[in-house]
Amino acid sequence: MSSTRQDAWSQDEDLLLAEVVLRHIREGGTQLQAFEEVGKQLSRTAAACGFRWNSYVRKQYKSGIELAKKQRKELKLQPVPSETMAAADTEQPKSEPAVLEKAVENRKISFASVIEFLEELNRKAVSQEGMEDERDKSIEKIKELEKKTYYLAAENERLSKNLKAIEEDYRSLIEIMERARKMVVLQEEDKQQKVKFQMDKNGNLERVQK
Repeated sequence: MSSTRQDAWSQDEDLLLAEVVLRHIREGGTQLQAFEEVGKQLSRTAAACGFRWNSYVRKQYKSGIELAKKQRKELKLQPVPSETMAAADTEQPKSEPAVLEKAVENRKISFASVIEFLEELNRKAVSQEGMEDERDKSIEKIKELEKKTYYLAAENERLSKNLKAIEEDYRSLIEIMERARKMVVLQEEDKQQKVKFQMDKNGNLERVQK
C-alpha cells in the first residue's frame, strides 16, 4: 500500500486554487497574482501553485475558464454611469461608492460562479467514479482473458504433442502392416516356387522338391 506524499494536493486545495484563479481571470487580474494569493493561504510557493494549475487543475475547468473570460469581457463592456464619470473627473473620493458597488456586484458573480463550479466538480467526480468502476471491471476482464489464453495455449501444446505421438504410432503401424504384407507375399511366392517339375531319362515329368 503506497503512502500519501506530504506535498500532495487535496481536493479542497485544488478547489481553492481553481476558485482564486478563475476570480482573477474574471476580474482582469493575472494568474501569477492568483498563484501568489493561493500560495499564501496554503503555505506553498507561487511556482508550486502554477505548476499544479497548469499540469492538472486547469484541465478540469475548461468550461469554467471560458465562462470567466466571457464574464470579464462583459464587465469591460458595461457602460460607466455619467455621474460616476463626472465624480471621477472632479473629485476622486466621490467615485468610491461606485467602485464599492462594482466590487459587490463582482463578488455576487463570483459566488454564483463558485456554486456552478462546485456543481460541475460534483458531476465530474461522479463521472470519474463511474469511469474508475468501468476501468476496474475492464482490468478484471483482461486478467480473466489472459488466464484463459494461457490455459488454451497450454492445452493446445498438450494436444499438439498427443497428435504428434498418434501420427508417429500410425506411421509405425503402417510400416508394420506393410512389412507383414510383404512377408505374406514372399511366403506365397516361396510356396509356389518349392514345387518344380523336370524330365527324367525316360522323358517322363517328375516333381522335384527344392
